[in-house]
Amino acid sequence: MELLKEKIRKEGHVKGQGILKVDSFLNHQLDVALFEEMGKAFAKRFAGQGINKILTIETSGIAIATSTARYFDYCPVVFGKKYVSLNLDSDIYSSDVYSYTKQQSYKIMVSKQYLNENDRVLIIDDFLANGKAVEALMDVIKQAGATLVGVGIAIEKGFQNGGALLREEGIALESLAIVDEMSEENGIVFRD
Repeated sequence: MELLKEKIRKEGHVKGQGILKVDSFLNHQLDVALFEEMGKAFAKRFAGQGINKILTIETSGIAIATSTARYFDYCPVVFGKKYVSLNLDSDIYSSDVYSYTKQQSYKIMVSKQYLNENDRVLIIDDFLANGKAVEALMDVIKQAGATLVGVGIAIEKGFQNGGALLREEGIALESLAIVDEMSEENGIVFRD
């Protein structure tokens, strides 16, 4: 998606150890017009699949998932919660995630009342690096007996193994921008 690539070129900043900082439009401040275009792109790529739920992880995936949901008849967006709260149902699906960016593990939780065997689910997230977040969401979908339709990612780090592993498993993975190389010295190189 050229619009996203151009935004990354103009406003993205490469930090050491494979970190791409896109806070100005994706992870801290949100470019709503860009999100609408990403939603359209995912809708086009997953059209006709009978998607009736979109699943993501809080926090950065929620806005992209919401923008995408409007193109699937405003289907519900369900997100895995990272933190236990007093109002979280006790009857949950859960899975563990290792965050490359935060260098720590955490548990995601989804209430069983929001995901079941009748659901055809599209996973949406902001980044794909090693694929651990997507694997955890796939585990939740499996626990629910739901059907995974595919995975939509805004930015894939193609130099890490997550995308390759998911594609080898036969997962329908659509990434809007795949970064094959990045460094502070040489900038960002996208896959064609």
